[in-house]
This record gives sequence, structure tokens and C-alpha cells, in this order.
Amino acid sequence: MPSELSAKALSVTELNGKARRLLEMSFNNIRVEGEISGLARPSSGHWYFTLKDRQSQIRCAMFRNKNQSLKFIPTEGMLLLARGRVSLYEGRGDYQLIVEHMDSAGTGDLQKAFEALKMKLAAEGLFDITQKKPLPTHPKHIGVITSPTGAAIRDILTVLKRRFPAIPVTIIPSSVQGAQAKSELVKAITMAQATNQLDVLIIGRGGGSLEDLWPFNEEVVARAIADCSIPTVSAVGHEIDFTIADFVADHRAATPSAAAEILSPDRQAILNQLHLLGRKLTALTRHKLQLSQKELESLKKRLRHPGDRLRDSSQRLDDLEIRLKQAITLQLERARSRIDRMQERVFQQNPQRKLELLKNRNDHMGQKLVQLILNSLEKRQLKLEKISGELNTVSPLATLSRGYSITMAGESIIRNSQQLRKGDLITTRFCEGEATCKVEKIKS
Repeated sequence: MPSELSAKALSVTELNGKARRLLEMSFNNIRVEGEISGLARPSSGHWYFTLKDRQSQIRCAMFRNKNQSLKFIPTEGMLLLARGRVSLYEGRGDYQLIVEHMDSAGTGDLQKAFEALKMKLAAEGLFDITQKKPLPTHPKHIGVITSPTGAAIRDILTVLKRRFPAIPVTIIPSSVQGAQAKSELVKAITMAQATNQLDVLIIGRGGGSLEDLWPFNEEVVARAIADCSIPTVSAVGHEIDFTIADFVADHRAATPSAAAEILSPDRQAILNQLHLLGRKLTALTRHKLQLSQKELESLKKRLRHPGDRLRDSSQRLDDLEIRLKQAITLQLERARSRIDRMQERVFQQNPQRKLELLKNRNDHMGQKLVQLILNSLEKRQLKLEKISGELNTVSPLATLSRGYSITMAGESIIRNSQQLRKGDLITTRFCEGEATCKVEKIKS
């Protein structure tokens, strides 16, 4: 006989089915407000995310036929007002909210805190590109601050082993999630500087929700990274994840693997370069040896017997003697020519010769002066005759010579009969002589 307990036992599937139906009947059309976190959008088109407040969170699913009607795409940290029904995913026994519709209700508390700290540190200049330290091209010792059991450290070590396994790596363990993580991260950064061995430092972890990544948004962690004397690389989460640590670090890597790629030189590329440089060095050495051999052969050809050099020196001495005699003769000829020129100049400077030149010049100038005076008088005579002719043309005497006369009463010239009275004495002047007359009759 089966026991009473075994007769009433439910299978897990039966229990989950009953719980799902109970939840869906009790919470069929409800509205929930919360901050979105951990949004996943697989190729199926469905959305999976978490809604949370300060104390609790709930898993959510919004299927493709519902989310396609939305006019916006939710982002991490957004405050949402979701409407739907509570259900249970029987395969895992997960309690979840099936969202039918949702609206944006603003920005969540964590996102607000993120933006506020970002603005504060930016205003202080902690993000200034001029303050960033350059990363070493070929690091000699890499430090990694992360969880020693997480996927991030495995990814970093795998990439470093593949690209350049000779680089030593020091792992400084720290929590990367939870309330204690921020203090452990700050302590790990301090320890990394105290070693005085590291020339670059990777600080990071794998992906996660905004809450999971929050220790890298803490102000104390950000200031510790900014004050770190070692060049830092922030490698937190996935490519789409951004934290305050990304902005204050000297360099941001999209993932922990990308950080290892950035810092590790490519071993094969270096080997290829070394082989190329080796071939160049061999070629240059061979070329240098060939040049030295040619130079040695040239020096051998230039070596001569001492007797030959003595004969050349004797011939050169004879040549110099001949050239010296020719130079002395040329100098003597130039001296004689210079003396002749100086004698000619002395003769030309003789006072008697100058006096004769001045006398001849004086005679010439006197003749020239007389001729100039005569020419001037002749020009003035011609000008006078021309002016006299012009004056004679307009002279009253010339007018009288043509038969005209001038009648005057005293000193006044008579131009009108109205100037006269009967009995007046008038004088009439002709070209030659004049007559005095008495006015007998006046006719207007």
C-alpha cells in the first residue's frame, strides 16, 4: 500500500503548473513601477529584463508581438511603468512578470546617481584628456585587479598567453560586486602602487546588471583610479556598458579581453619584425664588408715605391722653381708698368700744363660770352620790332593816316553831337596838323 504522503505528492511540473495558474488568476492585469536593469534582447525579438526598487526586484519578459508596438526602446536605469500579468516560468520555476505594455516614468535612482557623479567629476577635470597617462608600448609587468575566480581574469590570461606569454602578470584580488567591493577595489589600487613593479594596471570584471557593476560607479573608486600613479585601463562589463571608472581611467577597453589585446604586443608580429631586422642587419653587414674590401684594394693600389715618390717630389720641386721665377718676372713687369703709369700721372699734374689748359679755356669762354651777348641783342631787336609793329597797328595815328580825324573840346573827345553847343570852339586833329573851328549849326 502506498503511504498517505506518497499518494498526495505532486511532481515538480504539477506544482509549477498549479502555481502558474494561481498567479495568473490572482494578478491578471496589474501595473508595476520600477527601474529597468539587465535588459537582454536576443535574436528571437523577445525582451528579458529586471524591474527593481530599493529593496526588491522581479524578472520580466516582454514578447516580440508586444514590444514591437512600443515607440521607444528602454535603456539601463530607466524608470518604467509596466502593465501585465504575473506568471511563473515552469522550466526553471522562476516567478516573473509578463509585460503587455510599458511607458517611461523617468530616470531610476541608480541612473540619477550615476549622472550626478559623472557631472561632478567632469566639472573637477577628472575626465580631462590632458590628464591621461600614456600606456606603455611594451609593458614589462601587468597588474590585474579583479575577482580571482571570475571569467574576466581567465579571459585576460588566455589572451596574454596567446599573444605574449613572456609578460609577467600580478593578480591583485578584489571583490567586484556587492557592498564591500568598493573598499576592496580602493585597497587593491593602493597595494598595486606599493609594489613599485607594475607599469600598467587593468581594473575590471565581466558583464552584469547596473547593480552588479555599481562598485565601479562609486566615487571613492573613481578618485582612487584618478589618483593612481600607474597608467590604468578600465575593462568593466561588455562593450555597451559604461561606468565612471571608464571615464577616469587613462584608457577604456570594451571588455577584459580587449584590455589584454591592447596591452600585449603580438608575439608573432614581433618575431616577424625581428626576422626582418635580422635579414636587414645581415645585408648591411655584407654590404659594409664589400665596401671595406674595395677600400682595401684601393689602398693597396695607392701604395708606391719610395724611389717613385722621391722622383715625384724632385719633379714637383723643379716645377715650383719654374713657377717661382715666372711669378717674380711677372711681378717685375707689373711694377714697371705701375711706375710708367705714375710718371704719366705726374706729367699730367704739372702746373704749367694746367695753366695752359685754363688759359685756353678762358679764351674759349670769352669768345662764347661775346657770341651769346650778340645773339641776345639780335633776339631782343627782333622782338622790339615785332612789338612796335603790333603797337602801330592799334595806334590812333595809324587810324588818322587812313583819312580819319579826332574832334576835341578842350581835353575831351567829342563822340556825340549832343556834347556841343552853338558857338563852341572845337579842335580837329588830322594825320598831319590840326584846325580850330567854331560851331555854327548842330544836327542831331
